[in-house]
Amino acid sequence: MRRSVFNEDHEAFRETVRDFIAKEVTPEFPEWEKAGLAPRDLYRKLGELGIYGISVPVEYGGAGETSIKYEAVISEETARAAVTFGSSGVHVGLCLGYLLRYATEEQLHRWMPDFISGEAMYAIAMTEPGTGSDLAGMSTRAELSADGTHYVLNGAKTFITGGVQADRVLVVCRTSPAPADNRRHGLSILVVDAQAEGYAVGRKLDKIGMRTSDTAELSFSDVKVPVGDLLGKEGQAFSYLSENLVKERLVIGINAASTATAAIRFALDYVKERQVFGKPVASFQNTKFVLAECAAEVEALQAMVDRAMDLYDEDDLTPADASKLKVFGTEVAGRVIDKCLQLHGGYGYMLEYPIARLYADTRVSRIYGGTNEVQKTVIAKSLGL
Repeated sequence: MRRSVFNEDHEAFRETVRDFIAKEVTPEFPEWEKAGLAPRDLYRKLGELGIYGISVPVEYGGAGETSIKYEAVISEETARAAVTFGSSGVHVGLCLGYLLRYATEEQLHRWMPDFISGEAMYAIAMTEPGTGSDLAGMSTRAELSADGTHYVLNGAKTFITGGVQADRVLVVCRTSPAPADNRRHGLSILVVDAQAEGYAVGRKLDKIGMRTSDTAELSFSDVKVPVGDLLGKEGQAFSYLSENLVKERLVIGINAASTATAAIRFALDYVKERQVFGKPVASFQNTKFVLAECAAEVEALQAMVDRAMDLYDEDDLTPADASKLKVFGTEVAGRVIDKCLQLHGGYGYMLEYPIARLYADTRVSRIYGGTNEVQKTVIAKSLGL
């Protein structure tokens, strides 16, 4: 079906992104995968291209665009080429939303220039070794100093995307004890300088997929964080996380549609060229039926994504909407990419083929951003259950 969500500006941006990927990313991407992270130079180039400043208001040095659709273009083009921009998705897709919504004027003027240029990369640290999706149960703590000038941060985080190279990290921590009737109370967000004494990067975790997006363990031992680096109000972090998870889950849904669409294209190219029993794999009825099923599912997912983007731009996408999209999108992507890999036969299991990278990269989408089981709980509550 013809899509109508993108305008001429979006398509011009698409051409710029596609050209950048072809020249700056695709030739080097295999080496980045071997290294387990993207080079810092990539982030500076993306900054020069204006990628990090698209959604930043003009007064802070950005382009002032408010639509999620520019992020969708990037998702579609990176999936099309079976590459990623390293940990850029967290830098812009997650951290920027928190900064723009909760930072003060002084903080934005202080942080945005290096954020936009890619000189300072940001990550967000929520998950802890013993809590997983139970954010209210986190134990990382920050105590206000006696003179009120700084917090003293102690604790540990894990599964922190971009954590190896991050210059600043939005650390969710407990700044006051939780009352017995509300475990969510007392959480705050501190924007921590990675050069601070007592801040340490632990293991760079070895993942199945998304290998150019570095993921690390972080620890904090009496890290002093100036009170001027508190993001938003003390004790309000849980509500902030809930508000921003709508966008995170929307982005996951967008990525699901992008990767599933790319998988079909890779499979089509392969089955037309691959000969089995003296004729193309594409000529077999099973191949035709499998790809027809995939195309129909992805068409439905794309319609859901496009509607969700419009609702988000209108500030009308609900948490339940986002959860429905995440569950449906990631399940569809998992099924479609698996079927497309099967059509590649043994070659689909080889990392030199893009379908193999998509397969490995996609599996985590049913886990991060809140597991799909958690999403079903959110959806059920919206049904009054």
